[in-house]
Amino acid sequence: MIKRSIFPELKEHLSKKEISFIVGPRQAGKTTLMLMLKDYLEKNGEDTLFLNMDIESDKKFFSSQEHLLKKIKLELGVRKGFVFIDEIQRKENAGVFLKGIYDMNTPYKFITSGSGSVELKEKIQESLIGRKRLFKLSTLSFEEFINHKTDYRYEEKLLDFFSIEDNKSYLLLEEYMQFGGYPRVVLEDKTSEKFKLLNEIYQSYIERDISYLLNVKKTESFRELVKIISSQIGRLTNFSELSSILCISHMTLKHYIWYLEKTFILHKVLPYYRNTRKEITKSPIFYFYDLGLRNFAINTLNNLQEKGFIFQNFIFNILEEMFRMTSSKIRFWRSKNKAEVDFVVDMAGCLIPIEVKFSRLQQPKVPRSLRSFINHYNPKKSIIVNMKLNKTIKVNSCKVHFIPFYRIMEKGLLDE
Repeated sequence: MIKRSIFPELKEHLSKKEISFIVGPRQAGKTTLMLMLKDYLEKNGEDTLFLNMDIESDKKFFSSQEHLLKKIKLELGVRKGFVFIDEIQRKENAGVFLKGIYDMNTPYKFITSGSGSVELKEKIQESLIGRKRLFKLSTLSFEEFINHKTDYRYEEKLLDFFSIEDNKSYLLLEEYMQFGGYPRVVLEDKTSEKFKLLNEIYQSYIERDISYLLNVKKTESFRELVKIISSQIGRLTNFSELSSILCISHMTLKHYIWYLEKTFILHKVLPYYRNTRKEITKSPIFYFYDLGLRNFAINTLNNLQEKGFIFQNFIFNILEEMFRMTSSKIRFWRSKNKAEVDFVVDMAGCLIPIEVKFSRLQQPKVPRSLRSFINHYNPKKSIIVNMKLNKTIKVNSCKVHFIPFYRIMEKGLLDE
């Protein structure tokens, strides 16, 4: 069993009346997480009921709110109990359906799960305002991956493990950058099986989720879009060029990309400007939630190419997870003179520029583009993530921290 970092937070929310709503990509481990919660509750003497909308015999109980409540009362009586509903997106008008049950003020606590299609198709966010708390479960983070791979021996001292086990850490990083963090893929030892699992996940996403959401049977242009974006992660996206290549309208292209974002495939990153209007009108860049899926989409699982950009995507995912529940924003920076900084973390006006280098730096050399940013915005600190060098120097009044990749996960590093 792989431990998920979100589990303690979910356990704590079990005492709240609000619906605990777990969302995330297909095969990210939502069902397993719910079964772990169910097992935890039963060991503590609580009554539970687990229903799965993907199972035909369970689906019949959702014909009406009254029918579902009769089933719950049959199993749990009229006392307190915990009701798990898996794959709620299969229910038409799921948000309105759950809102009606919640407003009946029953003694039951509901824990539900669904893919991004719930928010897209049923507008559950609007229907359940004030009645649910959203828990976002992605594929395994690097920290979850490392802890599992090392049998949780270094759970409380990961930074020590990374600094001492240099070669082993690098090999694990390479594996994660190649195959990503889908739990079933991580649990499989054979490379050939990892390929098959990623193929199954990719095909089911395109053929089931996207065909259903877009209401189309032919998904060739959508597939091509995924391939093109896979090949240019970390680089500016030219929408006009893309729509021309794919022979689809500008509006259809943006519609497709919106679905890729909402179904937990892509992250969109905007450029940093002090003028917010400029941010939303300029070209964005995209990163993938899962690196294995990205590599599979362009058939590079056997031969990873452009590792620098994959590593950049890897660092972005760590930053995104770090700041997900905060008001901080992650941007990138491009100047008119084509100076570039990979990431700019905007913490309520306090800027931290971050450069990413997939190399074992020997000496602390600050790139010209980063110097340009420092001279222009005068941040108090900046970070250069690399594979080995751990050193701090000063540029003007800015402290430039050269850190090994694993230190980006260090608590408080960006808060100092």
